[in-house]
Amino acid sequence: MHVYKEGNGEETLVFMSGGGTSSPFLDFKSLYSLLSDKYKIVVVEKAGYGFSDITNSDRDIDTILQETREALLKSGVEGPYILFPHSMSGIEALYWAQVYPNEVKGIIGLDMAVPAAYKDYALNMPLVHLSAFAANIGFTRWIPSLAESDAIKYGTLTDEEKELYKVIFYRRTATKNMVNEIKHIKANAEKVGAAGIPNIPMLLFSSNGQGTGWDKDAWIEFQKDFLSKHKDGTLIKLDCSHYIHDIEFKRIADESENYIESLNR
Repeated sequence: MHVYKEGNGEETLVFMSGGGTSSPFLDFKSLYSLLSDKYKIVVVEKAGYGFSDITNSDRDIDTILQETREALLKSGVEGPYILFPHSMSGIEALYWAQVYPNEVKGIIGLDMAVPAAYKDYALNMPLVHLSAFAANIGFTRWIPSLAESDAIKYGTLTDEEKELYKVIFYRRTATKNMVNEIKHIKANAEKVGAAGIPNIPMLLFSSNGQGTGWDKDAWIEFQKDFLSKHKDGTLIKLDCSHYIHDIEFKRIADESENYIESLNR
């Protein structure tokens, strides 16, 4: 597994990518580059993502979390951590705080998913397998626009980094690990939801619902309802699509810094 580190601050911020994000290390760069002068930045690329190997390991929530924790410890990165999960990684972040509360100082959600979002979620596995087949045979290379991620369109990547992102996209789209994550997500979310909301500070940034795959209003309601049951949570709504850290990275960085500093008061 590939672990990227930058910065030397006292607080350790761990960035956790959403499902299917080809290059987490580059996807989060526009945001973490604004925070690395003050904090230690870590991006963990799960199996099948970015520069990490594609593996046959299970994608149940326990395996995913143990792989993440082991990758951090073997990289010399110790907790407690402030987690920055995007989308589907919200489930892993919540589970982390449930099982190892001493390792998680807080969660700053980047339009993160909560367990209720998957309760009635209709998985379209035939379409997922079709996407994997198209990627494996190289069909995605015939549609260049597919590689134009929000990190490329809106972020601060250099021209060289944009080209690298495209190369990684063609190698890490709908990988075996990504497909298996989708197969397990309902069961993983149910397990996390049954354990309740962890008692740690949370700041959630919410998109306008575009690009999530859910009805826009329903997506925002999931997060609002989740925080309504949590005594130490804050929600900030952003008027942009799902990859908020590629679009509103400046505001997210400023709000996150203020929030992290408030945790130490």
